[in-house]
Amino acid sequence: MGRPPVPLSQFILKVHGSCDLACDHCYVYESADQSWRKRRKVVSDEVVTRAAQRVAEHARSHELESVQVVLHGGEPLLARPAKLGSIATELESALRGVCHLDLRIHTNGVSLDEQFCELFAEHDVSVSISIDGDRAANDRHRLYAGGRSSYDRVLGAVELLRTGRFRDLYAGLLCTIDLANDPLVVYESLMDLDPPRIDFLLPHATWEQEPARSVGTDSEYADWLITIFDRWLAEGRPVQVRTFDSVISTLRGGDSFTESLGLGPAGLVVIETDGSYEQVDSLKVASDGAPNTGKNVYDHAIDEVLGHPSIRARQQGIAGLCQTCRECPVVTSCGGGLYTHRYRNSGGSPEDPSRDFANPSVYCPDLLKLISHISSRLPEVPDAPQESPSHVLSGKDFQTLAAGLGDAAAMMSLIEAQRSLLRGLLGAVYSTAVTMSAEVAPVGGALRAAWSLLATLDREQPKALGTVLEHPYVRVWAMRCLAQLKTPAAWSSDEDRARAFQRLAVDLGHLGAIAAAAAIRARTGAAVTVPVLDDAVHLPTLGRLVLGAREAPWSVESDPGTATVNVIRNAVIVWVGENCWTLDLASLLAGDPCAVEGSGHSGFGEWQPARMLRAGGNSVALEDTDPFRDCYPQKASSRLTEAEFARWQYCFQEAWQEISREHCAYGPALGAGLNALVPVGDVRDSREVNTTSETVFGAVAASLPAGTEPLALLLIRGFQRVKLGAILDLCNLYDPADDQLLDAPWEDGKTQLEGLLHGTYARLAVAEFWRVRQHRSVGPAARAAEERFRQEREDTRQAIEALLDSGSLTQLGTWFVLEMRHSVSP
Repeated sequence: MGRPPVPLSQFILKVHGSCDLACDHCYVYESADQSWRKRRKVVSDEVVTRAAQRVAEHARSHELESVQVVLHGGEPLLARPAKLGSIATELESALRGVCHLDLRIHTNGVSLDEQFCELFAEHDVSVSISIDGDRAANDRHRLYAGGRSSYDRVLGAVELLRTGRFRDLYAGLLCTIDLANDPLVVYESLMDLDPPRIDFLLPHATWEQEPARSVGTDSEYADWLITIFDRWLAEGRPVQVRTFDSVISTLRGGDSFTESLGLGPAGLVVIETDGSYEQVDSLKVASDGAPNTGKNVYDHAIDEVLGHPSIRARQQGIAGLCQTCRECPVVTSCGGGLYTHRYRNSGGSPEDPSRDFANPSVYCPDLLKLISHISSRLPEVPDAPQESPSHVLSGKDFQTLAAGLGDAAAMMSLIEAQRSLLRGLLGAVYSTAVTMSAEVAPVGGALRAAWSLLATLDREQPKALGTVLEHPYVRVWAMRCLAQLKTPAAWSSDEDRARAFQRLAVDLGHLGAIAAAAAIRARTGAAVTVPVLDDAVHLPTLGRLVLGAREAPWSVESDPGTATVNVIRNAVIVWVGENCWTLDLASLLAGDPCAVEGSGHSGFGEWQPARMLRAGGNSVALEDTDPFRDCYPQKASSRLTEAEFARWQYCFQEAWQEISREHCAYGPALGAGLNALVPVGDVRDSREVNTTSETVFGAVAASLPAGTEPLALLLIRGFQRVKLGAILDLCNLYDPADDQLLDAPWEDGKTQLEGLLHGTYARLAVAEFWRVRQHRSVGPAARAAEERFRQEREDTRQAIEALLDSGSLTQLGTWFVLEMRHSVSP
């Protein structure tokens, strides 16, 4: 049937067949399928061992990078800590060295205590809790057998997870919709519990047993969800809501995050307490025996389950849907709805039960209305990067740049190309990250919210957004994220993998900081989640808020924490937990060290603005706060004192005057393209250090030299490398596969062709600098400058000849290097 089967990657392991509540909407005990009555109550050790082996076998044969195992019931906590611990250990042992194990548990929470949480922390088990809203909503259905409320016990379980040392275990809340409950009361009560994610679940129903509705209505469930969606969207999507996030993603061509939406292939199987394989167990509401596959962990590999007709049907995408669904305008987002909700008894045979599911969802009008509403409220934002516009250098600009110079017009060609490149990088980071739903789940909602805000600003406030995106270290951040996202899963241990994903989650969170900085510059109201790094909230181009000292500083290796940045009409409010700091918006935009008002137990908070070096109508950020600036061979300096900054300002002004007066051929390019200076090394060390990274367009890192004129040389030399990096982004000048080593006349040893090209291009400017200096100096200084000029020119000429003789230059590269040769000729 259609496309080949897709490996299964999600396994529901039933560990206990009983429950300590008597919820009247439970699909396990209150539905057509009553097979639970015949099964053993607690899963045996033998079933667990065989199940773990089968999962590992399947993962190994299909080279899966990760599998998700959800411990389920009944109520899984009835299995008690010792049993659950042995199950986790068995799964970890079987999958060690095979793939990553994403272990979770879904519970009603009434038995959750510190002993369970200690166990879950030991085995990295994420915990989701079922709760239907406030006390009144929850107690409509979630009661003990005698009618007693479970609300206080569930609330205590959530409180145990949301505060203190077990916060990392808190995966989210599961809420079954009841139209009798006020949607906003439900939403607000759930938000009060500070969940990382909320999953609103439609009550399981079929065409044989339709959902409860008012007479004459067919989309009340959509109306209920739309009420929440509008509030959620107005609040800036403050939390992941799986239904809403899935609709938004699928509307933009991305993946769904739930099996109940989208056209993605089903990848789930249930392993019952007796070792039987079953399909998704919501099928229990369809008919007695509906979930059965006739296979078990003792006698059958998981690959054999893939052949079941219903599982195959759920992997066929649009081809597996009925004609009505195929012709629906929202089918790519709806996907026909949950497979269970399509059931109508049409006499399907045991050999092909999928015929009974060849129908639209019983919630079809609701899904159509909800998806259409969400579509109408979304900005037109692609989830994937668009094809970058084509950028070319004119022959004149190419020739001028190859000679080592380049005016403001040539620089603008490079700047425009860098803008397009950066947008492509941002889109690649986002589109790659959102497809890794399991790995980036902790920050997925914040990532999507930040992307949506950036899209809005791009449409409504492009200048403010452009100012932030042109900050040099946004590209450094994007490339770092992409490198992590594309790294093969080849860590030596689960601990290494978990640490890598933690670093990735922290780095991805910086997209929120970029969005927050742009919203501040646009004076646009927003609420954005950003990471806290080294006890500071960083806002690119603006500065950082250093928070009150803590007993254990946050870092990438520990839990960095997050903050919420609220932008309002005249202030920026930063929340971390229950503490907040308020900054005056006007002072912040002016770059002033504005006062910080704190509340709660925050202690002090210090706003450290990004400070600007100014000279001759030009301004350049002296970047000593950005968390991604430390990307050079020399370590970036920590925050400079005001006295140190004043010295930099004096030297920069003098250096800029030197460039404008004596080296004016380099001034226009520097004025157009230099955005940031990064102090490196020990500020007490007077040795001159100049360094660049070819991935950092617009920035030069340098130590402050003893005199003011040497800084002019550091700026000119460093910016040469920046220019060449941008040229290489546009033009193929050499064969990147060539790994031959070439002599560099100015240093001992050999270097690769790319390094020699960068060094030679930089020394074009160095030689020119000393040529000018020999004519404006007198006496011994003039003779020393003349000797330096001759040496630099000779070294550069030798390097140019080595490049031309390498045999690795392209035709364009040969032209480029010949122009360099012409420039350095007497």
